[in-house]
Amino acid sequence: MKYPRLSSALFAAAVLPVSLFFTGCESTDAKYVDSKGPETVVSLDQINIQDWTNASDQMISSLLTSGVLERAPEQPAIMAVSRIVNNTQQQVDTDMLTKKIRVALNQSGKVVTTTTIGLGGKAEDPLAKDAADMNAFMSGEKQQTKMPYYTLSGKLLEDRARAGSTRQVTYTFQLSLTEVRSGLAVWEDEKQITKQGKKASVGW
Repeated sequence: MKYPRLSSALFAAAVLPVSLFFTGCESTDAKYVDSKGPETVVSLDQINIQDWTNASDQMISSLLTSGVLERAPEQPAIMAVSRIVNNTQQQVDTDMLTKKIRVALNQSGKVVTTTTIGLGGKAEDPLAKDAADMNAFMSGEKQQTKMPYYTLSGKLLEDRARAGSTRQVTYTFQLSLTEVRSGLAVWEDEKQITKQGKKASVGW
């Protein structure tokens, strides 16, 4: 028994929906996603943007509601950022954590961050430091720069585990706020983020 041949137009019409089904399921084109949303990439080998965001958001809330910042004799309290030790296996810019916290604290009106006093005598903003020194010299004052009342320090840690082909990594974010006059830590917090899987994925 012979079957009639399908014309090229009919064949294309029959095949097209099937090809669209297979090629349209997943797009490989780059797109914008919300940095805090559920469509970000989750990887086990590095700290992702959502990890920095989650840790900083929780610590900001903890610090602002602790009542410690209101204890400074001068408001808003002056804070300097000290050393953030990275004890993870990867090269990271710790500003991913501290900058988010600084921005939120400054926007709260409870803290101002000094950029003319830095670790090891290195100012974060050298030009501002030079300008302050020049102002002090021209006015005959010994010291123009205001000293911080608080310093912020911290540490990044990681712990890795494996069970068969499943890998797990826990990143620990630790921060301490120290009162300069007494040298005592007046606020501390620690946040842990654990990720588990066999390979990187999109979404969480």
